[in-house]
Amino acid sequence: MRRALATAALLLATPSAWADEGGASVWLPGQFASFAAVPGDPGFSLEAIFFTRRASATAGTDFSRGGGILAGLNVSEQYLFLTPTYTFERPVLGGQLALGVTFSLGRADSGVWAVLTGPGGNSISGAASDSATGISDTYPIASLKWQRGDHNFMTYVMGSAPTGSYDPNRLAGVGVGHWAIDGGLGYTYMPASGFELSVTAGLTYNFINPQTGYQSGMDGHIDLGTSWSFNDSLYVGAVAYLYNQVSPDTGANARLGGFQSRVAGAGPQVGWSFAAGGLAVDVNLRGYKEFAAQNRPEGWNAYLTLSLSAAKKPGG
Repeated sequence: MRRALATAALLLATPSAWADEGGASVWLPGQFASFAAVPGDPGFSLEAIFFTRRASATAGTDFSRGGGILAGLNVSEQYLFLTPTYTFERPVLGGQLALGVTFSLGRADSGVWAVLTGPGGNSISGAASDSATGISDTYPIASLKWQRGDHNFMTYVMGSAPTGSYDPNRLAGVGVGHWAIDGGLGYTYMPASGFELSVTAGLTYNFINPQTGYQSGMDGHIDLGTSWSFNDSLYVGAVAYLYNQVSPDTGANARLGGFQSRVAGAGPQVGWSFAAGGLAVDVNLRGYKEFAAQNRPEGWNAYLTLSLSAAKKPGG
C-alpha cells in the first residue's frame, strides 16, 4: 500500500520560503521522496500533507519584495495541502495517467532585521514583522508512470495559479502573486529485496508578477529518497534535496541583480501502511535540515503525509 504515496505528488509553494522574488519560490523542496515514480492503484485517492518550517538569514543578507529592500529574515510557516487525484486504469502511451489538483491553506510569520528601502523609495530602519493566514495558491498536476520490472519511470507537469492572498507591500503572505509551470522526470528502483531508491528532477518557469513587474528566474530542483522495507507495512530511510536557481531574476524591481538562490537539505523518513474501513492508508513522516543556503533562509522543515485510497479486494 505504500506505493499510494507516489500517486499524488504535489506542486507546493510556501511564499515565506524566500527564494526568487522576495525569496518566495513556487517549488517546495522535498515534495517528492521515496516511491515517486511507482504507479499507483486506479481510481480516486486523497492526499493530505501538513508542512511546517522554520528558517532564518542573517542581517547581512538582503531580500527584495514589492520594490523594497529587506535586511535579514526569520520565517515560520505551517501549511495544509489537500490533493484529490484520479488515476486511470486504461493505459495512456503505455503508461499510467493520473490527474489531480492541490488546494492549500496556511499561516506564515515573517520578521526582518530592517527595512532598508520601502516600496516608494523612502528609507526606513528598524525591525519589522508580519503574519498572514488564509487560502493559498492552487496547483493542478498531471503525471505519466511506467513500470518495467524493478525500474519505474515518471514524467509530470504542474501549474501554479495565483489564487492565494498576496500583497507585495506586506512581509508575509500565503500566495506568490504570479503564475508558474513546472515539469520534470522521475525514476524509482525497487527490487523485491526491500530496498528502494528514487530520484526526481525538474525545472520551474516563473511568469512575470503583474503587480510588481518582477520576473523570478528559472529554478532547478532534485529530490531524493531511499528506503528499506521491513515488510509490506513499515519502512525507514533517508531523504534529501537540492534547489538551485539556474537563471537570474529580471524586471524593474530586481534591485539586487540576478539574486540567484540555492539550498540543500537532508534527513530521515519513516512510513507505515495499513487498511481501515475499506481504505488503504499510507502515512509518511520525513524531515530535512538545510545547509549551503545562498540568497535564502536556512533552517529545517518537516512533512507529515496521509494518503487514502480504496483498499484492494483479496486477490485483486
